[in-house]
Amino acid sequence: MARKVIIIGSGPAGYTAALYAARANLNPLMIDGGAGRGQELLGAGGQLMITTEVENYPGFEHGIQGPELMERMRKQVQRFGTEIIEDLVTKIDLSQRPFKVWVNDDLYEARTVIVTTGASAKWIGLPEERPVWEGGLGGAGVSACATCDGFFFRGKVVAVVGGGDTAMEEAIYLTNHATKVYVIHRRDTLRASKIMQERAQRNPKIEFIWNSAVEKVHDPERKRLSSLTLRNLATNTVSDLEVQGLFVAIGHKPNTDLFAGQLELDESGYIATHHDVRTNVYGVYAAGDVQDHEYRQAVSAAGSGCMAAIQAERFLETEGEDGANRVEW
Repeated sequence: MARKVIIIGSGPAGYTAALYAARANLNPLMIDGGAGRGQELLGAGGQLMITTEVENYPGFEHGIQGPELMERMRKQVQRFGTEIIEDLVTKIDLSQRPFKVWVNDDLYEARTVIVTTGASAKWIGLPEERPVWEGGLGGAGVSACATCDGFFFRGKVVAVVGGGDTAMEEAIYLTNHATKVYVIHRRDTLRASKIMQERAQRNPKIEFIWNSAVEKVHDPERKRLSSLTLRNLATNTVSDLEVQGLFVAIGHKPNTDLFAGQLELDESGYIATHHDVRTNVYGVYAAGDVQDHEYRQAVSAAGSGCMAAIQAERFLETEGEDGANRVEW
């Protein structure tokens, strides 16, 4: 018998969707992503599982560790009866209802699906990135979110890698906290829009380092960042740059490979949503970073997860048990 709702993914969006769905007696099944596939696909809990201090999620006066926040959310949804499968979805068929979702050889069917598979930050690919990253932010070193972690770098010198609008936005935001922001770019011209270039170039705290790439991150074994080794790609010369923080702003990759050809994706690969969190497929919703390329915050992901669950509940109620009543989509 088909379930009322399956939630693919976890994180703030997935757990919040599960919470609202469970309290609405929809008996949700969550397939949480399991252990993921390394740095590119993080698995259960998403990006907050590799974030230490979270100070911008409401309700925690002194902040909370990212993994602890995810664990609390997980226990909360289980308390209300959410069934969780700790694994990855390996195949999906959204061509007709009930929708079919496979976890390896096991098939699950549902009348509605909520996708909350998130997005993964693109990293430089250095071997030193991960130890610093896992060592915790709080001033320790490497981040892919200035809004999330810029506060920890008050009074410090930081660097931003990238040349697009995101990199300019990150650099400008960081000037609210850091004393100096270096923007490191592989070319001698920026890809950012003209207005963002001008804003960044006018800011006295921002200095550009052109034709350069980060070759090494120093002091990961001490769980902190002390300097970067840069290579000038035009002259092939090497130099060191003393900074206490590195923000990688070369983009995010939404975890949507599973849905290619089945759900409408935008030009960047994010799931396109209409009327808040509805996808182009009748009965399928998407919430969180998998469809949000602008905010990418835990609180906004949680909010969209709530919306998806409430819309799914109303959808099922209007449609009726036999699905006889077509819902406006």
